[in-house]
This record gives sequence, C-alpha cells and structure tokens, in this order.
Amino acid sequence: MFELQTINLKRAAVDTLVVPVCEDREIHSDSSVKSLIDAAKATATFNGKKGEQASLFQPTGTAITRAYFFGLGKAETLSGESFRALAGKAVKACINAGLTAMTVATPSAGQVNLDLRTLFQTLMEGAYLGNHIFDRYKQEKETTPLTSVVLTASAAQKKSCTGLIDSVSTVCGASLVTREWVTMPSNDKRPEAFARMIQEAAAAADLKVRIRDERWLEKQQFGAMLAVAQGSSAKPRLVTVEYAPKTASKTVVLVGKGVTFDSGGLNLKPSGSIETMKMDMSGAAAVAGTLLAVARLQPAVKVVGVMPLVENMPSGTAIRPGDIIRSFTGKTIEIGNTDAEGRLILIDAIAWAIRQYQPETLVDLATLTGACVVALGEKIAGVFSNDQALAAAIVASGEKTHERCWQLPLPEDYKELLKNDFADMNNVGPSRWGGAITAALFLSEFVGGTRWAHIDIAGPAWAKKASDYCGAGGTGFGVRLLCDWIGKI
Repeated sequence: MFELQTINLKRAAVDTLVVPVCEDREIHSDSSVKSLIDAAKATATFNGKKGEQASLFQPTGTAITRAYFFGLGKAETLSGESFRALAGKAVKACINAGLTAMTVATPSAGQVNLDLRTLFQTLMEGAYLGNHIFDRYKQEKETTPLTSVVLTASAAQKKSCTGLIDSVSTVCGASLVTREWVTMPSNDKRPEAFARMIQEAAAAADLKVRIRDERWLEKQQFGAMLAVAQGSSAKPRLVTVEYAPKTASKTVVLVGKGVTFDSGGLNLKPSGSIETMKMDMSGAAAVAGTLLAVARLQPAVKVVGVMPLVENMPSGTAIRPGDIIRSFTGKTIEIGNTDAEGRLILIDAIAWAIRQYQPETLVDLATLTGACVVALGEKIAGVFSNDQALAAAIVASGEKTHERCWQLPLPEDYKELLKNDFADMNNVGPSRWGGAITAALFLSEFVGGTRWAHIDIAGPAWAKKASDYCGAGGTGFGVRLLCDWIGKI
C-alpha cells in the first residue's frame, strides 16, 4: 500500500496530491509545493488554520490533476498525532471522492519539530488506519479503500526509513484485525467461534496456539470463569497464543478479557448500556492482535497471550447475587453483582498464567468498568500497577502511539471495600464510588509478587462515531500501545 518516492512535482503526473499547511510557518522545502500553497492561500477561504481544507484542480504549471490542502493550525501545536489525523482525513476525503490513490507532499521534518522517522511513521499510521472500512455485512459496498499511498521523500530519507513501511503495515494491520473482531456482532463470535478465529489467524502467523474447552476448565478448577459462563448455552474457551524465540530470556504474558456478549447476567444492563456489549471482548481481541504483530516484528522476548472467552447471559442456570464461588487459587468470592463478571474470568486466567509461565511481567487489558469511563472519558485508558516503572513505560508508549493512558492509584486501604462476611472477598465494592480502583484491587489479589499492570480500556475500545482515522465501532485500542511497549523491553 505504501511507497516512498522521490518526485519532481513540477513535471511528474500526479493524480491526487495532499498538502499539509500551517497557518504561521512554511513547513515545506520544495519550491513547487510552496507555489501550490500560495495559490491555495490566494483563495478567500483558506489560510492553513486547523480544520480548514481547500482544493485546486489542474494547478497551473504542473501535471497534477487535483491538489487537496489541509490546515494544521499553528506550527507550535504540531505533534505526531497531528500528522496521523491529517493522513486519516486525507484518505477519507479521497475515498469519498471515489479515488484509488493519493500522494502526500511530506513536510520538512525540521520545520514541524519531529524526527524524520516519526514524521513518516505517523503519516503512514494515519493513512493505514483511516483506510479501513467495515462493510462485511453490507450487500452494497458504498466506498472502496485506497490501493496506494505515496509519501514524497528524498533518496537519503528513503534510506534512513528502511523497514518502516513493513513495521507500520504489520502493527496497523493487526490493529485493523482487532477492529474487525470487536465490531463483529456477537452472534458470529460466540466463545467457540471466536476461539477458532484467533486460532486460524495465529496459526497462519506461525504462532503456537491452543484452545482449552469447558472440560479442561472444570478439571483445572477455573471456578470463577465457569461461574460466569454457566448462564449461557455457549461453552467457554481459554485460548493461549505463544511467540517464543529461542534466544528469549524474559517472558511477558498478556491477558485479555473476552466476554463476547455481556448482558450483565441477572443484574441485567438497561437500555442505553446493553446495545454495544458485543465489544466486551476488546481486551482479548487486542491481545490476539498484538501477538499477530509480534510474530512479524520478532522482538527478543517471549510473549504469551491468554484469552478467557465467555458469554455473560441471564438464564435459569446463571449465577445469582449472593452466590459464593471458588476461584482457581482457592479464594472464595461472593457475587455482589453479576455484571462485575470480567474480573472473575480474569482472575482465573491471570493466576493460571502466572503458574504456567512464571512471567517476569504480566499485563491485562479489559473493558472492565464504566467507572473508568466516568473518570477518564471515552478516549483515555486507566493504568493500575504494582510497579511504578512499568506503569510509566505503558503511559509513555501511550503518549507515543496516541493510545493514551493515565495512571490511577491502588490505595491499600480501599481493599477494605472488598471484604465480605461470608467469603474471602466480594466481587464489587459497597457503592459505585471508585469502581475502577476496587476492580483493579480485586485483580491485584491474584497476581502475587508478579510485576503486573492492568489497563482498563472500557472507554477507548469503542468509538460511538468516526474520528479522523477510525470509523465508528471497535478502535483496535491496545495493539499499537503494546507493540511499542514490548519493543522497548
């Protein structure tokens, strides 16, 4: 899809040229591009302010069919995310115009306060992610993705960016697979079906994959996970995917919540909250997507994905508030609310994964609490960790990828909120206050001394409406974040 090309824009035939423009600084060194910008700014409506757009058709003195200009605003505000957003907007504009290709006039990195690789990387990421269309359930395909995106580059720039196209395509491609899984309706991804999808994708990537069924789970005494699953006619599955280079000296385990539909159980979710609960397996999808990318990126660390998959449904066999269940570790839990099910499947998966793999680090991803959305909104994930350096590294990767995270506390005294008169623990606190914290503290009781972080992605895993480089639906949040973090271990 991507290509870096050295192009003489005064002579070359270009069908569609995309030009980023600042309102207060010239950011291009190519004189042909500068002339085009001057012509665009000669119109009364375009000055390069953020959000402004303009177009010129068959500009004088060039062989360019059409030039699209996108305002970036003031130069001092520019970041990598500015160029992701710009590329995503440009791709969507071209798709909506029925075009098949575009060429981006790449700015001078020095003029936009970015290093060269970051500039090219963010432009490619925005274009790749913005080129995704989820239309598998539509008879008529209204739009078609672009087939080619060219970024202008000098010979020296092309040489310095060796391998960048492959790495961006790998990570963003895995993000789009994750988006597809999350947006897919629950009737097509019940636990057994979703497990097979992961298995097929992982096997194609030459990863070791294994699916454990309900009989294995019963034998291993995954009591908390089985309790959640017992209300559904769909049987639970535990999927493991392993990337294990021979030279690896460290092991990282990623655990992803995989509730393929969350009705809330007997504590049934109300209208307004239940309609999008096909996305409650976003953590498992992100973990599986990360492993697909890792298989091609080949970091020097062993990475294992563990994905507990269940449906949480109300029925005559469903768990009830007041039931007491026994988890994999033997700890007993009274069910205070059947809609606090994600933490139950996670604790069994986490405890088993620690015993099975003895990882140096374990990170779990989960659309765990609405409380985290209340705290941080729909675009930022919450991070909880028993290791400050790990939390800081995840936050830093979130800043780089714009899959943003904010660290929240794990106060020891809040554990009092999970105490129970009849069992070792309650699965919820006594009130709705601090719900994201009590959920994380609940998980923390099952990690022992393992270096651990929990990422609550309840907000950013799903988009209610399209943004610059993501359509409505699943966002694929977590794949780019985790790949960046793993690459730095």
